[in-house]
Formats: sequence, structure tokens, C-alpha cells
Amino acid sequence: MTGRYYEEFEVGETIEHATRRTVSESDNQRFCDMTMNQQPLHLDDAFAADTQFGERLVNGLYTMSLAVGVSIPETTDGTIVANLSYDEVSHPAPVFHGDTIRAQSTVTEKRETSDGERGVVTMHVEAFVVGDEDRDEELVCEFTRTVLSLKRPESDE
Repeated sequence: MTGRYYEEFEVGETIEHATRRTVSESDNQRFCDMTMNQQPLHLDDAFAADTQFGERLVNGLYTMSLAVGVSIPETTDGTIVANLSYDEVSHPAPVFHGDTIRAQSTVTEKRETSDGERGVVTMHVEAFVVGDEDRDEELVCEFTRTVLSLKRPESDE
């Protein structure tokens, strides 16, 4: 387990996530297939070529899911009870096949549950394209993630 217990999150702290991922055409295709999303902008070269983007875009929900996934080791791996919500999602720029994505999470709020046995932690998660000379560090997705977190076991204190 590498995640953090409730007590280990600090409001205002930004956590840079170590894992990065280059998104492949296959990743996008499989995600669209699994979610039954047949949007031609994601799947059809000819259709996408006639759009303002000129090529297929990676499914935005994949980008969001990827940002959550790469955040898990440094945030909630083994210490989460549940994801409570994903809010205020935006995709300010597109993701293309071959883009490498990194993510960071900033803790914006935390509070104990009413019974005091667990904690609720809210994080602002941002995903960026990296390593592209024209788009390096371009924000491609951001959202708020709220989780129900375990408190540190008394035996560990």
C-alpha cells in the first residue's frame, strides 16, 4: 500500500504523480469499445479529418480516467473507502494519439466524517500533455475528486 491515510493529506498541498502514460490508438479504441461510445470524432479518420482538429481525438472520459488512475499510488492506494464524486470536469484542450499525459492533485479540502471514524478529502486533479514542443504542459483535463478515506489505524500511530 502506498496511498495516504486521511491524516496525511494537507490542504493546499500539490501532489505530483510519478506515473505518466503515452496514449495509444489502441487505448482509445478499446476504451470506446468497452464504453460503447461510437463517436466518430474518436474512431473515424475521415470524419475527424474534416473537423477543426484534423484528426481523431482521444475520448475525454479516457483522459479523465487516466488522470485518476495515475493519481492512485500517491493518494488512495489501499486507503480509500469510496470515491464519492467527480465534479467540475472540463477538457480545455484535446488529447491526440501519441500524447503523453501527466497528472497532479491539489488537496483543496478535508474533514472528518460525522462519526469521526473516517475522513473526506477533496482534490483538484489536473492532467497535462508533456514532452510535445508545441504543447508541453498544456492542460487537457481538470476536475474535482472527492474521496472517503481511512484514518490511520491506532496500531500504526
